[in-house]
Amino acid sequence: MSSAGARYDVVVIGGGNAGLCAAFTARELGARVLVLECAPRALRGGNSRHTRNLRCAHAAPTELLTDAYSEEELLADLERANEGETDEALARLVAARSAECVSWIAARGARFQAALRGTLQLSRTNAFFLGGGTALMNTYYAAAEKLGIDFRYEAEVTSLTIRNGVFESARVRSNGAEDVHANAVVVAAGGFEANLDWLREAWGDAARNFIVRGTPYNTGTMLRALLDAGAAPVGDARECHAVAIDGRAPKFDGGIVTRLDCVPLGIVVDRDAARFYDEGEDVWPKRYAIWGKLVARRRDQVAYSIVDARVRGLFMPSVYPAIEAASIRELAARLELPAERLEATVAEFNRAVQPGSFDHTKLDDCRTAGLSPAKTHWAQRLDTPPYTAYPLRPGITFTYLSVRVDARARVLATGGAPFENVYAAGEVMAGNVLRKGYIAGIGMTIGTVFGRIAGESAGRHATK
Repeated sequence: MSSAGARYDVVVIGGGNAGLCAAFTARELGARVLVLECAPRALRGGNSRHTRNLRCAHAAPTELLTDAYSEEELLADLERANEGETDEALARLVAARSAECVSWIAARGARFQAALRGTLQLSRTNAFFLGGGTALMNTYYAAAEKLGIDFRYEAEVTSLTIRNGVFESARVRSNGAEDVHANAVVVAAGGFEANLDWLREAWGDAARNFIVRGTPYNTGTMLRALLDAGAAPVGDARECHAVAIDGRAPKFDGGIVTRLDCVPLGIVVDRDAARFYDEGEDVWPKRYAIWGKLVARRRDQVAYSIVDARVRGLFMPSVYPAIEAASIRELAARLELPAERLEATVAEFNRAVQPGSFDHTKLDDCRTAGLSPAKTHWAQRLDTPPYTAYPLRPGITFTYLSVRVDARARVLATGGAPFENVYAAGEVMAGNVLRKGYIAGIGMTIGTVFGRIAGESAGRHATK
């Protein structure tokens, strides 16, 4: 929809889940809202296009979710993933308001489905979108247009004018350049994971081998603009949601289908055919995001997940074909790994496996003894051909360096005072809550909760 020459109450920068939640909420308060989306229409929605589910607390079983999942348990899962490093008040706010998310999303036309089966183990904690993130975003955009929210695609915001803590305008580059004025701004433009130069500043040359799972449009331009305007930073530039994904994935926008779920069911070795971490440390949804950073620290940022026929069918298949062989030596040749070393690694692992009752749906008692690093759950001998391997590379989803916000989603200056009319939602502020690890679906929860809060705050400020 055209917005040329119009004056808005609220301008939302970024057209993903957080941005649309903000736009809905502000518009429902009566604000005139414009969403500026950097991507073309066909690629709108940022990383939200690639999502599948949202983590939400609930007091009892529902049509979608089995058993109960309390706010306290969600908060405990989040704090454990973060190793205690989080803004507890904001984390508690996310946990509390997560319970509203499913009904709020459904009221805007989106539909849900029962949890997927496999190694995800999320039927109790996460609500799955019917049709995935793309269907969710298409539903959102259709509903937003009916509400009278305006959109501009291929509208790259290159800078913000903020004077004395007050937003005045956004410089937009589309067909030429222009300044868009509004009474309030919600920045929901993502992190800097697609900015390879910024990643290299944080990670060094290793970043050259990172794969960006999501949109190529999250370059951190708005994050940098807010920091340059005096916003207080929070989080570490090296910390991120980075999953070990199939090393054959495209450089950008491969999405969730490129991730691999077989890691807990076998062993993972590096280019020297050596194991380097406990593959069975915890249930997969709570720990899978650590593996991207683990692989990033190995030589050439490459590793290999190896399983055997015992576990075939217990994990979701890869979008790329498995690399199979009848023996470990043959598999080593196919992976271009040192054969004797890989055979020795597998033999050492097999000798260390202890008797137990294997159950891939929970933390079982199958472990190793006398092995470093140990495998603490799901340890089974690798001795049943064919042997299957998948190459792994770090697949970065989003970065955790963020701007600090308060419970009203107001961006805070370095001195602690809030900007008057500048709000943030989604990945650009997720580092307030996420500092180290990740739990499945929490990114969409943060985006939905703080998108709604930012939209309400901006809408009330802009229309008062």
